[in-house]
Amino acid sequence: MAKRDYYEVLGVPKNASDEEIKKAYRKHAMKHHPDRNQGDSSKVAEEKFKESKEAYEMLSDPQKRAAYDQHGHAGVDPNMRGPGGEGFGGFAEAFGDIFGDMFGQPRGRSGGGRQVFRGSDLSYAMEITLEEAASGKDAQIRIPSWDSCEVCHGSGAKPGTQAKTCSTCGGSGAVQMRQGFFSVQQTCPTCRGAGKVIADPCTACHGQGKIKRQKTLEVKIPAGIDSDMRIRSAGNGEPGTNGGPPGDLYIEIRLKKHAIFERDGDDIHCSVPVSMTTACLGGELEVPTLAGKATIDIPEGTQTGKQFRLRGKGIKGVRSSYPGDLYCHIAVETPVRLSEHQKKLLRELDESMKKGGGKHSPSGESWADKLKSFFS
Repeated sequence: MAKRDYYEVLGVPKNASDEEIKKAYRKHAMKHHPDRNQGDSSKVAEEKFKESKEAYEMLSDPQKRAAYDQHGHAGVDPNMRGPGGEGFGGFAEAFGDIFGDMFGQPRGRSGGGRQVFRGSDLSYAMEITLEEAASGKDAQIRIPSWDSCEVCHGSGAKPGTQAKTCSTCGGSGAVQMRQGFFSVQQTCPTCRGAGKVIADPCTACHGQGKIKRQKTLEVKIPAGIDSDMRIRSAGNGEPGTNGGPPGDLYIEIRLKKHAIFERDGDDIHCSVPVSMTTACLGGELEVPTLAGKATIDIPEGTQTGKQFRLRGKGIKGVRSSYPGDLYCHIAVETPVRLSEHQKKLLRELDESMKKGGGKHSPSGESWADKLKSFFS
């Protein structure tokens, strides 16, 4: 079968610019890549992929393109293509970009420049109190920072020496690897993308060109923040490589254990001890809140586990329109360390209540009925 016109294969006019040809090839390669076409259509896609690759390889090289424009397919020799052939650099560059787009490999600058990488993100755990979480606060934290080395002025090389161009990648910071019709651009293993090799590193920074310091950072803790939430501080992570952008700092919030309250989302809970007398006779009871004090009415005969709800006395979360509630859980206290007189009074009270039958102890009467049913 006769080969199709290379311009027709890529869908570009004969006066197309190098950038237009490269863009067209990227589009075709993404569409017909074998990994993106499985099943019955895989063979057709593979043939189209190879056809697009061959067209781009020829048209991306000025000399081969000129020969093709003058003599057609007879003016170019397909057997000359390969890792050492002319025009391979343009193909490898475009295909390396495509491979990175498809499989998520990091890409740096190409065309003779060093590879650039974003810095890593940092994490900082901050403990705050429940009161601070409810109202918010401005805090200061100490985090690692990097300054240019004053000895080598950021070059990484010992004073009086200088870094040399990497012989493996020729200063590009990347190497091309080819297998079959695949070509992948990878970070140079010798210089790790820097494009240069330091034979005699600076003793102050050990060749890094930067010194680790500590800096103080102002952090605003928003009101209503909860444990395990994170605050992002853009650009305060580790610095990038070869001039790349820095990473981010994530401040992870941890709530300290409170002496009285437990948080549950926007609601807070507390256990309120009540004397046996107050539980029996009823009365007013003062309870704490995050904003001060409040009073609740204890009705006669209040039992342990009774729950009182104070609306709006909880915490307004960072994504909430209204504050949560405060739940007071009653715990009736049993008297301890009684005097003989007090014990005598309790015995008299107990005898008096027994004469009244089960009306003074509804739970006890119900429990007795359950036991009789169980053993019968």
